[in-house]
Amino acid sequence: MSKYWPEFAQAGKEKIPVNYLLSHRAGLPAVRKQLPPDAFSNWPVMCAALAAQEPWWEPGTRHGYHALTFGYLVGEVIRRITGKTPGAYLREEIAGPLELDIHIGVDASFDPRIAELIGAPPPPPDKADQIGAMAADPESMTFKAIANPRPVLDPALVNSRAWRGAEIPAANGHATARALAALYGGLATGGALNGYRVLSPAGIERAYTEQAFGPDLILGVDTRWGLGFALNQPAMRVGPNPRTFGHPGAGGSIGFADPDARVGFGYTMNQMGSDALLDPRVASLFNAMFAAL
Repeated sequence: MSKYWPEFAQAGKEKIPVNYLLSHRAGLPAVRKQLPPDAFSNWPVMCAALAAQEPWWEPGTRHGYHALTFGYLVGEVIRRITGKTPGAYLREEIAGPLELDIHIGVDASFDPRIAELIGAPPPPPDKADQIGAMAADPESMTFKAIANPRPVLDPALVNSRAWRGAEIPAANGHATARALAALYGGLATGGALNGYRVLSPAGIERAYTEQAFGPDLILGVDTRWGLGFALNQPAMRVGPNPRTFGHPGAGGSIGFADPDARVGFGYTMNQMGSDALLDPRVASLFNAMFAAL
């Protein structure tokens, strides 16, 4: 990391490799100090705070979902290497050439097309309240991972113009389900779409090669990660095949690629669900898809 981002080499982080960020093993899921209210939309403030932050655990020894910090950490590496912000890189190098309706940071002209987010209802009595458990202690790592400086699941925040216009790569991507499915479909069939290559076959193999599996220090359940992508595991199975890779989003959205079935899948919603990982609404849809193949 410090090769690309010299300021990152503080507080015991001098030797952290990039792959620890991609697999949620860097020990940086949150910032300890209270951040200013507009920090999520202030790229320099977030990156400076993360560069100064001491890891919450010894990097590489454990893993925990870097729910929001992932976007700034990986995004700053992208910016340092390419000179482009993550939103610009996505637009110019991936979504633009592929003509995909996927964006990080949108101007006001997009607002009529964006569905207002509706907050999640409380979980039913027979299900654990994973989000509530994460928010139980305001000084905890888990709370700060989703609520420093503000609770990221607050509809008033994510429906605001400031949020939509900022580049918050791990949390404010805007896309259609069709575009997500098309992108993942390209990754499921060798890495190219309409003659334009997104990832090499070797890169795709790295995406679904396990880097971490076991108790997640943020989510409190087992998770399994490749490089940048969530992987299939017994407690959170997305289809029948072992090489499936993708990512769920807060409230139920998901996109994934299945190289064995050679299919990509995308699901977006504006009514948030209460499940922290796999929403039963989307599970019923992709199960029906696999049954029909």
